[in-house]
Amino acid sequence: MNEASDAEQNAAAYRILLEALARRRAQARGGGGARVLAKHRERGKLFVRERIDALLDPGSPFLELAQLAGDGQHEGVPPGAGMVTGIGQVSGRQCMIIANDATVKGGTYFGITCKKHVRAQEIAWMHRLPCITLVDSGGAFLPDQAKIFPDAGQFGSIFYQQVRMSAEGIGQIAVVMGACTAGGAYIPALADELVIVRGQGFMYLGGPQLTQAATGEQVDPETLGGALMHSRTSGVSDHLAADDVDALAITRRLVSHLGDWPARRWQIAPPRSPRLDPNEIYGLISRDARHPSENREILLRLVDDSDFDEFKPLYGDTLMCGFARINGFRVGVLANRGVLFTESGNKAAHFIDLCCKRDIPLLFLADVTGFMVGREVEQQGIAKAGARFITAMASANVPKYTVITGGSYGAGYLAMCGRAFRPHAIFMWPNARAAIMGPEQAATTLALVREQILARGGEQWSDAEREAFKQPIRDEYERFADAFNFASNLWVDGVIDPLETRQTLTLLLDAAARTPREETRFGVFRM
Repeated sequence: MNEASDAEQNAAAYRILLEALARRRAQARGGGGARVLAKHRERGKLFVRERIDALLDPGSPFLELAQLAGDGQHEGVPPGAGMVTGIGQVSGRQCMIIANDATVKGGTYFGITCKKHVRAQEIAWMHRLPCITLVDSGGAFLPDQAKIFPDAGQFGSIFYQQVRMSAEGIGQIAVVMGACTAGGAYIPALADELVIVRGQGFMYLGGPQLTQAATGEQVDPETLGGALMHSRTSGVSDHLAADDVDALAITRRLVSHLGDWPARRWQIAPPRSPRLDPNEIYGLISRDARHPSENREILLRLVDDSDFDEFKPLYGDTLMCGFARINGFRVGVLANRGVLFTESGNKAAHFIDLCCKRDIPLLFLADVTGFMVGREVEQQGIAKAGARFITAMASANVPKYTVITGGSYGAGYLAMCGRAFRPHAIFMWPNARAAIMGPEQAATTLALVREQILARGGEQWSDAEREAFKQPIRDEYERFADAFNFASNLWVDGVIDPLETRQTLTLLLDAAARTPREETRFGVFRM
């Protein structure tokens, strides 16, 4: 088989993955279905994405985050968990937009909705982005209370992060465009400024039914918590809007009064497209997960002018380290070309140290089966080298971004700035996979354990029995490792088309460029 035909087969296989991504995105954009959408429109309301479009500067990009969160987790709930979050430009300034979709179960909060809201705030906090929350929600989905109420990272963390961001001068603006009940009423009440839509927005800790049940008082929604009452009497609201369009126009004006946007802390070179065609990436990604992709060629199709200035190219060459630019923004790149060895860990720690001292953001392109195992590498001190890599990566206070471009397993996933190490953002390509180990390794490991148990009892099993034991394990690990499963559980911030990578990173790097530099103090490097 010649190289061209192999690339064509890879590209054909990748088109199937892109079609799956497009279907899921279409489901997310479809909201709660035609019948509910029609009722929403009859009430004179804009749909959630229409609201966002009206809020953003015309023609400016919108980076939607966690679009597939909750996919398949609740019956009748499409991908997105009843909320749209993302970064967009409002009145010339990048903002985090958090918007309830009232067409999906009334915009109620499931556990995954809380997680999505909290994650959007975390990204905003790290990038110091003002938060604009478009509120239209019936509150908590009560049957899911264990995932909503008691723990950190759930509904209460929304309030905590609002307060802490406000204290740091990161603007918090809320727009009440529909229902806002119970504990959810604190989301707009904790904002720096609050806009409410007349005849449409309602805020109350206890709605009319709860009020009657608790006190016996009968009261209509407008008197209890309507826009006029909160604007004239309670003083909870700061700005009264006539309708959705007016509310969003007021919000744009409020953003314009947030103060000066900090200047970029980095010098940006003129953007240059890759010399090598990015469309060729599809043909370079191996259609068989057991066969590695040629990641050097993929990298050259992602960076400006296909220019990658490699650091220590002859040492620890299963990990590429070097400097490049993404639309003019300088980045320090760490990209896998195979299993990690002792030399790879040493090189990574050295390179990360350089980037921290020079205030250069880190970009991890992860495609790794893990660290090498065996007597020889253990005697070489691979545990120490891996620990140095992880210490450097975890300590680094420069902006960090991770894109999982292939398989990312075990300690390799962790070292390449996995979710636990709080990257500023983490994405997967549709072909990507991540797990504690690969499906075949997991099946073989558990089969060996089973064989030892049988042997102790004087039993044996046939090849057919061994295979029957292993196949369900392979299947389970394949399902778990799938990029769409990671997106559904919000273990990553989204699944993106490889050709969306440059624009996604550009928008994030531009936000990071306006944050203050932080000094890095490394943990102890075991020598």
